[in-house]
Amino acid sequence: MEKPVVIIGGGLAGSEAALQLAARGIHVVLYEMRPVKPTAVHKTGDFAELVCSNSLKSTKAETAAGMQKRELEMLGSKLYAEALRAKVPAGGALAVDRGLFASSITKLIEEDPLISVVRGEVASLDAIADGVAALVLATGPLTSDSLAESLSQFVAGERMAFYDAAAPIVLADSLDRDVLFCQSRYEDAADADGNPLGDYLNAPFTKEEYEAFVDELLEAELVIKRDFESKDLFQACQPIEEIARAGRDAPRFGPLKPVGLTDPRTGKRPWAVLQLRAEDASGSCYNMVGFQTNLKFSEQQRVFRMIPGMERAEFARYGVMHRNTFLDAPRVLTPQLRVKTPEVDALGVPVFVAGQLGGTEGYCEAIRSGLHVALNVAALLKGIEAPLLPRETAFGALLAYATDPATKDYQPMHVNFGIFVPLEKPIRNKRERYAAYAARGEIALKAYCDDLKAAGLMDEQAEPRSEAGL
Repeated sequence: MEKPVVIIGGGLAGSEAALQLAARGIHVVLYEMRPVKPTAVHKTGDFAELVCSNSLKSTKAETAAGMQKRELEMLGSKLYAEALRAKVPAGGALAVDRGLFASSITKLIEEDPLISVVRGEVASLDAIADGVAALVLATGPLTSDSLAESLSQFVAGERMAFYDAAAPIVLADSLDRDVLFCQSRYEDAADADGNPLGDYLNAPFTKEEYEAFVDELLEAELVIKRDFESKDLFQACQPIEEIARAGRDAPRFGPLKPVGLTDPRTGKRPWAVLQLRAEDASGSCYNMVGFQTNLKFSEQQRVFRMIPGMERAEFARYGVMHRNTFLDAPRVLTPQLRVKTPEVDALGVPVFVAGQLGGTEGYCEAIRSGLHVALNVAALLKGIEAPLLPRETAFGALLAYATDPATKDYQPMHVNFGIFVPLEKPIRNKRERYAAYAARGEIALKAYCDDLKAAGLMDEQAEPRSEAGL
């Protein structure tokens, strides 16, 4: 029997990598420590369980997130296809019913004859290196202490950490619909017949309500005391109380911004607005968008029930904060997401990293990195060089930034236009510039797909239809 590829971690990246390798006829052994060893934030033992937001961000073609979804579509991502099947209303974003999404991925993995699932913790790399064709580390930001310690020995201690946080989820039937209104930004509040429009519920603050809320937010007790520096907090997941500490008006220019919204009770824009997004297809639970928090559970009840329309809110899940582990990618990883250190070379097994452990951040970024690793592992096993991913593509831009040795003080990064290769001819208009990035990326992506097909790493197939750009 041929040597298997061992994947450690059954999150988004590990699940995508496993399914992609199996689709190419490669035997995979997938290790997942849950539910034998739980984490602080996971609730189930399902593969690809989402533990923070249920949003996979924008589907608009002329955004960096939309460009990345186009890549997932064109490259035949297994998880992206399931995300489309599990989608829930979220305006211009792709959000999923997280339970349905995870259960569908779990079913695909458990029923695949080329994927062997092992439940239990892997404590060290050298313990499983014998008889393995390649190792893929996809343990994510919650890598166990023992495995993180083992990994640090193979990357010369080059690892860092930051604090990440998740927003609370509230039960829909505990919300006051006489106060909350249904509307998406810059859309009409109702149709011609007076029926509410939009995929978000909105909790409108008056100036006085906002000021009272911020007062209590700043005085509330924290779970993790402020013994960390602000630089340790990943900017995209700043707890709402930390945003408020930056300035009393900071939340209403951030997660509580009221722009593009009109309160139907007053006909005016509120002073501030909390948006709530459906967590499941039935709309039984709502996520407090942008309300990642480090407050104690009792304080979340007390303070968040000050939000208009949430006075009797019942929490399906409280917000949590936890420490994350990731590698210093620019000094450890190649553009193939392969670990290149003398210690790993001495191990005698090629080691790849997918997902947030590799220093990228975001759901679609994790899925895309799992797909990228699978293509490069498949190429390695075929004895060929995988085509290089063009920097003009969305993930190509992120990969170039994350693996560039010149990148200093690296922090996990989303796909964004700020790291794209500049256009040959500068365009001042932002909308036109983003459209040009998308058009250029589409050309590069199609050429990359052609190269993959020529290398035998991708089947000839009809282009699927996705949410991206629709």
